[in-house]
Amino acid sequence: MAAQASIAVGSQVWVEDPDEAWIDGEVLKVNGDTITVKCSNEKTVTAKASHVHAKDPEESPCGVDDMTKLAYLHEPGVLQNLKSRYDMNEIYTYTGSILIAVNPFRRLPHLYDIQMMEQYKGADFGELSPHPFAVADVAYRLMLNEGISQSILVSGESGAGKTESTKMIMRYLAYMGGKAATEGRTVEKQVLQSNPVLEAFGNAKTVRNNNSSRFGKFVEIQFDQKGRISGAAVRTYLLERSRVCQISESERNYHCFYMICAGSPEEREKYKLGDPSTFHYLNQSNCYKIDGLDESKEYLETRKAMDIIGISSEEQEAIFRIVAAILHLGNVEFAEGDDVDSSKPKNEKSMFHLRTAAELFMYVLCIASF
Repeated sequence: MAAQASIAVGSQVWVEDPDEAWIDGEVLKVNGDTITVKCSNEKTVTAKASHVHAKDPEESPCGVDDMTKLAYLHEPGVLQNLKSRYDMNEIYTYTGSILIAVNPFRRLPHLYDIQMMEQYKGADFGELSPHPFAVADVAYRLMLNEGISQSILVSGESGAGKTESTKMIMRYLAYMGGKAATEGRTVEKQVLQSNPVLEAFGNAKTVRNNNSSRFGKFVEIQFDQKGRISGAAVRTYLLERSRVCQISESERNYHCFYMICAGSPEEREKYKLGDPSTFHYLNQSNCYKIDGLDESKEYLETRKAMDIIGISSEEQEAIFRIVAAILHLGNVEFAEGDDVDSSKPKNEKSMFHLRTAAELFMYVLCIASF
């Protein structure tokens, strides 16, 4: 990183802009700590020197794949480089050993297929275009060569793409550490299939993201001395439990609630479920569907994933009974009871949902004012 150049009349600079964050321009006048800039949008701006940064007049319109190559590694320089690459559909950029991902908000399957994994297998870091597979490969090689555990931290704001990036890294590690194609439940298959289960019960639609993780997770993948996956563990924390009872407009509750409402007619009858709009925990928002998402298909995929990771049919049944019972509990309203400080179900509708919840929880319900 080069030192910040002195700013003089005629210098190319970036200046803070309330609408565009930063805008480029040419310095017209320098008066002590105040700088006047003629911007590219034809506006003339006067700003403090601390709000003006030098611009590299020779910067490439295509940006650079590693931002340590930038002449000026400051905020406007970084943002412009990321924008230049994003405009070329390059969503990944390095800063040294750090990989920055910009969410494309669309599927890019060609970036993550088997052929792409083969390309990054054993390639030197930085030899190929920036990619999560490169980060995963470096960690995998260091673990094998040095015999030391490695960690990959995936961080970012909501909607940045943490969930998808984590899945890509896990896919690559499962690819590298998997055994030859065999039948049955291999450990690497179980590792990958833990994702749809975690997403069903821990992810929800927010205003920024259709599949936002509302919890944190630490995924530990264990390898033997030959680099083969031998085990795994997933630890979750900070689950946003308040979302179950209260959601905001344009958001949804956890995916599992909508999935079970989209189950087969037999299952909906068994759990006494209907349209999501009939449940209080789901109808606080007018958002019930996600474009391009088939809830009934996702429900079946989640069931299949639960089979693969070793959750028995009996355990699955118990889990979805609880999910359905929670929806019914949300529809129970209470009124004042006959005694002081007592209450009772408000009407027959509330009584129905209370009885159904009790049946699903396998409780014997004794109705009285309480």
